Order: sequence, then C-alpha cells, then structure tokens
Amino acid sequence: MNFQVRKQKILEKLDQSGVIDVKETAVALAISEITIRRDLAVLAEDGLLIRTHGGAMKVSLSQVPVSFAQKSAVNAGQKDEICRLAAQQIQEGDVVFLDCGSTVFRMCPFIRNMNIKVVTNSLPVINELMGSMVSLNFAGGEIDVERQAAHGKIAAEHFGKYRADKAFVGVDGISLQNGLSASSEKEAEITMALCHNAKAAFFLCDSTKLEKDRYLPFAPLNFVQHLITDSSASDELLEEYRTLGIRVFK
Repeated sequence: MNFQVRKQKILEKLDQSGVIDVKETAVALAISEITIRRDLAVLAEDGLLIRTHGGAMKVSLSQVPVSFAQKSAVNAGQKDEICRLAAQQIQEGDVVFLDCGSTVFRMCPFIRNMNIKVVTNSLPVINELMGSMVSLNFAGGEIDVERQAAHGKIAAEHFGKYRADKAFVGVDGISLQNGLSASSEKEAEITMALCHNAKAAFFLCDSTKLEKDRYLPFAPLNFVQHLITDSSASDELLEEYRTLGIRVFK
C-alpha cells in the first residue's frame, strides 16, 4: 500500500471518528506502527491533522468555539495585564506548560513569536499557536467539549513524561484560609500534573478570584511559588500572600 492510498484511508478514518490511535490504525491498515507514525508526521506538516500522544486528531477540533471565546473575553483587560507579565517570565528556548484556562489562553499573542516549545492540553491554544514560531506538543486523552481540552489519566501522564522550565496555570479560587480550589477534580488533576513537572509554576489569577473558594480545595497556599494578578488586586491582601513566601507579580 503506497503513501497516497494510506493517506486517503487515514484521513477517511479521521473524518469519521475525529481522532485516531496509532496502534488501532496500524492493525486496521495492516501496516507497521512505524509507518503510521511517519505518515502522521508528514500529514501534520501539511496541516491536514494534529499529532497527539499516540495518534492524531482532526484540525477542525482545535478551532476555538464561540462559548470559549466569550469566556476568554470576560475581564479581558485584567487577563491581558496578567498575560503580558506572564510572557515576560519566559526566555527563548524554554519548554513551557500551558493549561486550558481562558486566562492562560490569552498568553498566546504575547508568545507566538518566541522560539519556545509549548506542551498543552488546550485545543484553543493549539489552534492559536499553529503556524507561529512556537513548537507545539499536545497532551492527548478524553476531550472535554465544554473546556475544549484533554483531561483524565492519559493527559496527566503525558505531562509527566516531560520536564518544563515553567508552567502557567489558571485557578478558580485562591484564599489565605483554604488555599487553592477548583471547580472539578479533572481540572485539579491537570493543575497538579503541570506544577509537579515544571521547575517553576506560575498561577494566573485575576483579582476577582482572590479570596474565593470553589467546589474542590486541592492544595494548600504554600504550594504556590508565583502568583500573577492584575492591578485591581488589593495591595494589603497581596502583602499577606507575600509574607507566606509567595512571589507576587502585579
């Protein structure tokens, strides 16, 4: 079976299911996994699919939906303040973890011209940075349609395979009394995976989330190394965070 025939069958299978697995596709086409991986790499270079850990997905799955774009636009001024500061912490050549939060997503315009590698579970981040100077690595797994991101065990394990210079993560709530909290277990799991495998972790949190507690407390406040927030945050409150050893950027 020549490449053109394999290409047609791979794209047909991808069009039907949205995602494909290397092992399953190799069996279905009766060819080696090495050949499939090579074919996927070529098709990815041509922009016909997006490589994931262990397979590939349709390019259309990475397009930013209206609902996510709207969420990202909430408190846009504060988020851009935060993301500009966050981007300033990145050096050329860094390996960077980005989570799937709407605030972290807004870092993309500030980093797209940097020679760095980004590992992310966010489909909108992949879509926004495709064709830029940034080298991309997508953490595969089960797709959460609402969050437009990969979650679960496979996604968390993917981040565990790499070591990043910096991780940038959003957080639903942070407070002096109860530490970090999230709206779901899967979000907390990804946050912990990114932070544990990065030399430095930066929490991006607009001032509306300070001293707020969400559904699931998942880490004490001393887990936070760096906190980046906006200019509306109370100086008195931020000083209390600093006394606990947190480096605060405002």
